[in-house]
Amino acid sequence: QVRLVESGGGLVQPGGSLRLSCAASGTFFNINVMGWYRQAPGEQRELVATITSGGITNYADSMKGRFTISRDNAKNTVYLQMNSLKLEDTAVYFCNANWRRSVWNPYLEVWGQGTLVTVSS
Repeated sequence: QVRLVESGGGLVQPGGSLRLSCAASGTFFNINVMGWYRQAPGEQRELVATITSGGITNYADSMKGRFTISRDNAKNTVYLQMNSLKLEDTAVYFCNANWRRSVWNPYLEVWGQGTLVTVSS
């Protein structure tokens, strides 16, 4: 099994920055795509950004230019650098990963417990 633990959330003023981290632990053969999603109160969960083990990134249009996703494969950790934060970025941010037990197994999806980011003056 794989467990994801997020950290780095908190309260920040508009225009400020935060860096989220998500570390994967457990027994697995490899982790392919890791990503960040967010869910604001009363809203559906939405994509923020994803990154493959090879470093290919994908961003939601509204996050491009402000957010940067990166990854340390040796540490099985994915990061989300968030700059120029806006009030509407307030949400619970969830880490997501696709992993498999062996080369013969299919990829499975796992979610972290979420970390709250509050943008407020």
